Order: sequence, then structure tokens, then C-alpha cells
Amino acid sequence: MWRFLVTEPAFAAANMALDAGLLDRAAATGESVLRLYSWAVPTLSFGRHESVAGLFRAEDLAAAGMEAVRRPTGGRVLLHDHEATYSVSAPVVEGEPLKASYAQINALLVAALGRLGVDAAEAPASPVRRPGGAACFAEPNAGELVVHGRKLVGSAQFRERGALVQHGSILFADDQSRITALARRPMTPSIPAAALDDLLGRSASRADVAQALRWALEQQGETVEVLEPDDAWQWAAPHRARYESPEWTWRR
Repeated sequence: MWRFLVTEPAFAAANMALDAGLLDRAAATGESVLRLYSWAVPTLSFGRHESVAGLFRAEDLAAAGMEAVRRPTGGRVLLHDHEATYSVSAPVVEGEPLKASYAQINALLVAALGRLGVDAAEAPASPVRRPGGAACFAEPNAGELVVHGRKLVGSAQFRERGALVQHGSILFADDQSRITALARRPMTPSIPAAALDDLLGRSASRADVAQALRWALEQQGETVEVLEPDDAWQWAAPHRARYESPEWTWRR
């Protein structure tokens, strides 16, 4: 059985604390949760081990009306604004490699995007890697979802105590170039990304994405029940202090 959760826009620390809490919930209950969410203000999120010291400053982001947060997962910096963010929290099947669970979640995303009218596929491995100092959407990594070679969904996964959390960003519009404008030293320019609004020829909404994701779950033959937000948010409480901490956000 899957639980389906849609949460109202939240500030950066709350969003990451809830994803971390849903990882705890998966480990404790054995239930899988698919969450769709958005951000109260534009936010830069940094990968768990990404070095951003001297690249961005909290003062600059605050002056631009933005927040910063460090994700529990890996990857590189991305801008959360004109996009929908999803997360999957689930128990890990013993012995299952990360690539297998990543592919299963990708299959769900591809089905949902197909329901919306977008033909997405996994990016192949690239023999050429762009240099460091690049943002998440600077290029597609192997297995990330692309349309005509352009990245549409950036995802990352973290495992702990027999459970996983994977989350990612589904772009409505390609505004990721704003990241380089906020940086205090040069970054590798991003390759233009794919974006739902352009692909569909209309303005997509998070409700559209939510409906498509739930449909995709049900098409897999899953029993899907709603997880009430109040029941979910109680799992976030133990993690709030970490994600509100400047020491965690700016530690590298």
C-alpha cells in the first residue's frame, strides 16, 4: 500500500525536515509515501556533501528574498521556484541496489509525465563530465529524466536504517540560470533544461502533477490512501533544528 501526501507551500527547513521525518516513518511503519510539495519562497537547496562555502552568501540570498537549505540527499545546487518537488519515502528491500529503487521511482515519474502528455526517458551515461562548480540542472546525470536530451527532472536518493528517501524537482519553467547570477564566483553555465510549460504549450499546475502521480500509482495496481498532512508533520519535529541550523546549511 502507498500513502499519497500533498502539502501546502512551506519554508525550506520545514520541507527538508518533513522529508527526513518521512524517512523515519518508512523505517518505523514499512509504508511508502509519495509526497508532492512546493516552497513558500524561492529557495536554493544544496546537496548533502556539496561545497558551497564562498560560492553563495546567506546575506545575498536574503536580499533577493530567498532561502537556503541543505538537503538530506546528495547532488548539486538547484533553485526551487517554478517547479513541483516530489519525494518518495519507502522501506528498502534487503539487498536491493540503489539503482533498482531509483529505476522503479523513475518508472512512476515517466508514467505520470506521460499522462500529462510528456514523453520522458532516462538519460544515458555520458562519457564527458562537465567540470565542478555546476548546478544540478547544468547537465543530466545517467538515469535522470530528460526530454530530447534536456533535463526535466533532477533527483537524488539517500538511504538509512533500512529505508530510503528520494526527492527531486520537476521544472515548470527553466529559471535555473538565476543560480549563476547569485554566485560570488563563476559557475559552469547550465545547458538549457526542459520545462513542462514549454513542452505542454500551457501553464502546468501542481494539481495537474499531483493527479498524474496518483494515477500512475494506481496504474501500478497499488492501493493508494491519503496521508493527512497533520499526521505527516509530526514526523518532522525531531529534524527541524538541524535544517534550521546555519551550521548545517553552510557547513561545507
